[in-house]
Amino acid sequence: MQTAKAQFALKTWDERPYLELEDGAKMTNSTITYTYSGDIEGESQLEYLMYYNPDQSGTVVGLQRVTGALAGKKGSFAIKHVGTFDKIGVKETLEIVPGSGTDELVGLRGTGGFDIAGHMDAYPIEFSYEFVDGE
Repeated sequence: MQTAKAQFALKTWDERPYLELEDGAKMTNSTITYTYSGDIEGESQLEYLMYYNPDQSGTVVGLQRVTGALAGKKGSFAIKHVGTFDKIGVKETLEIVPGSGTDELVGLRGTGGFDIAGHMDAYPIEFSYEFVDGE
């Protein structure tokens, strides 16, 4: 396995509630654009489904498509997100969707994650990855 270290920065965030409960809980859909620098270079589109508890902690699941390059290899790939959040930060585990790599990234597989708090210009992210023949 190889390791990719990068940073992602928020470009756009559009969040819309689709269910709001009387106790303050809600469910939202967010469409997000990130830019990447480091071992991952490019831009991504992410769709989050988020559940907020009344105390504003919650759970998030999402699918993201990254287009650009990984360690100099050009193409695109998808990432599955599963995580939790609260007023302080976000913690997520990530999986590169098997079979989603294109061009020079065909056969890409891997896992990663991040644990971030507060607002920054760019957030660190890390993946362990490999290329599998036959995908």
